[in-house]
Amino acid sequence: MKYTEKVSNRLNDLLTRTYDAEKGFKLAQEKIDNPSIKTFLNERVQQRYNFGHELKDEIANFGELPEKGGSIKGDLHRTWMNLTATLTGNETERILEEVERGEKASLEEYNDILKDNDMILPPSTENLLIKQRNAIKAALNINKRYEELVS
Repeated sequence: MKYTEKVSNRLNDLLTRTYDAEKGFKLAQEKIDNPSIKTFLNERVQQRYNFGHELKDEIANFGELPEKGGSIKGDLHRTWMNLTATLTGNETERILEEVERGEKASLEEYNDILKDNDMILPPSTENLLIKQRNAIKAALNINKRYEELVS
């Protein structure tokens, strides 16, 4: 079985965003001094690294070529994070807000793919996306608790 072009494109877009998120979390954890938050962000780096490999394997298993890098939009977002972190008083709070914004966008993308009735996903792909989406939801809840602590 092969993916349709639409499924392949959507999953490769998701893979690109996963690369972007991994790079963003690396940048964020480098700017944080709080050991607990630094560990949390480092775990997100590893999580997105793993997500990327899972998505690449899944895409390749269905005869498609996975994307190899991040996006210009992701590069711009990281530049924005750098700039705003240097201009704001509470760098940790600002970074956690950006993490929340990014995670919400990720959830939206996963939900859009999973709810798209025009795409038929193989069960293995659907299960992978549900597992990754749920892990992002859990991380978002932890991020919110950290935001409350630092604000």
